[in-house]
Amino acid sequence: MSAQKRKPSRHTEVERKFAVTGDTVSPSFGGLSAVARVDRSPVQQLDAVYFDTPEQDLARHRITLRRRTGGPDAGWHLKLPAGADSRTEVRTPLGESGVPDDTVPDDLRDVVLAIVRDRPLRPVAHISTTRTVDLLFGSDGTAIAEFCDDVVRASAEGDDGPQEWREWELELVEGGGGDAALLDRLANRLFDAGAEPAGHGSKLAKVLKSSAAPLTARADDPVHRAVAEQVEQLLVWDRAVRADAWDSVHQMRVITRKVRSLLRGSEESFGIDDDSWLLEELKELAGILGVARDAEVLAEKYETVLGELPAELIRGPVRERLVDGAKRRYRAGWKRSLVAMRSERYFRLLDGLEALLTAEPAPTEAGSQPEQVTVGTAYKKLRKSAKKAEAAAADETVSPEDADEALHAIRKRAKQLRYTASALGKDGVADGAKSIQSLLGDHQDSVVSRAHLSEEALAAHAAGEDTFTYGVLFQLEAEIARSAEEKLDAALEGLKKAVRSAR
Repeated sequence: MSAQKRKPSRHTEVERKFAVTGDTVSPSFGGLSAVARVDRSPVQQLDAVYFDTPEQDLARHRITLRRRTGGPDAGWHLKLPAGADSRTEVRTPLGESGVPDDTVPDDLRDVVLAIVRDRPLRPVAHISTTRTVDLLFGSDGTAIAEFCDDVVRASAEGDDGPQEWREWELELVEGGGGDAALLDRLANRLFDAGAEPAGHGSKLAKVLKSSAAPLTARADDPVHRAVAEQVEQLLVWDRAVRADAWDSVHQMRVITRKVRSLLRGSEESFGIDDDSWLLEELKELAGILGVARDAEVLAEKYETVLGELPAELIRGPVRERLVDGAKRRYRAGWKRSLVAMRSERYFRLLDGLEALLTAEPAPTEAGSQPEQVTVGTAYKKLRKSAKKAEAAAADETVSPEDADEALHAIRKRAKQLRYTASALGKDGVADGAKSIQSLLGDHQDSVVSRAHLSEEALAAHAAGEDTFTYGVLFQLEAEIARSAEEKLDAALEGLKKAVRSAR
């Protein structure tokens, strides 16, 4: 019987790299109050093959993927940026049965699938390291940091000859209690010994000479820059969704809708129109993510309100139906999201967004420039939606559902205005639009919740259960919606003043 496949493990790596010459003397950590003992480990021989796409897409995003032999952590390592001096390292062991050495494990590839998509991953560099390790211990006997003296020999695929250099690494031991202040104190000893900060973030970056540049948008257009930033964030939250991190589906959906709102607000500048396939695909993706997100919202909402209700008002298996049921729908929605995020359709959407950002401005008649998006343009669209909602509320022939949809249209315009104003540096307008968006977000959540409560009440009644609590919850949700509607006029007036001040 074959051994069960081990799941990847995740580790937080906090380290700094230093450049030194071949004759630089190793530093001394004696006299530091934080360091009680230093133990030297046997010399390690590390051999690593690094993988990337033909266009070095991983390197462009400061991500490294390697297969390393030798040392205590031999295996496949995927390193993801996680802030200053920090990386998240995902590891999986070597020797999976039937998998060739030059084939990247599927579980690691999936982590960065939004970046590599359907492009091949192949070796791009070979790096051998002779490593001398000093392990630093605190006064309580806990290992707190690791100092590595590396002699490196590296070559990139297609290079004429290898590069050789020496460098130092200083890394906090995960779980050792060290922090940035400790790293600073230890680094000072390295500087005293003659080290300098390394000019590269990784050995791979040095051997590849950082040839892969990050995605950049047109510098003359703040909206282009804002969209480029959001596309980068989309890739970050994509990884979080794949790991099922808390709130990740919500954040990825927000980013998706933000990109769509920014594009819709400046279609001419981007050379697209309202029925662009990119806008439709972004809408579809947001809808797929919304299945899991809506269930997540309902689970949190019902868990909170049921926890606050007096016990005598909770009758029947309400928690099982509302909370547990919503959590099950979240899991199903999350799995459906993953299917979409592993599809060729999703890859082409990401390709299209990147192509849109890097394309030259579309030619215009008589040398004119595309009309730039403005706060005023976005605000006019919001005011138009607000007038339609006001008319719908005054018209007795309009159904409650259509009146709710008219209010939801204001929220969509408020989001577009918020993102546009933020991209243009109009913070007052962005804050005013955000207030309306939040207010009508509560209203829309109430609309969704009341529809769901009605369905669950019918199911409970059919099962012979007490439906009293569903009525209580329905009334609470109706009060939330009514409160939002009452506050809307004041919020719209506040936004109007902010727009006038921004002119």
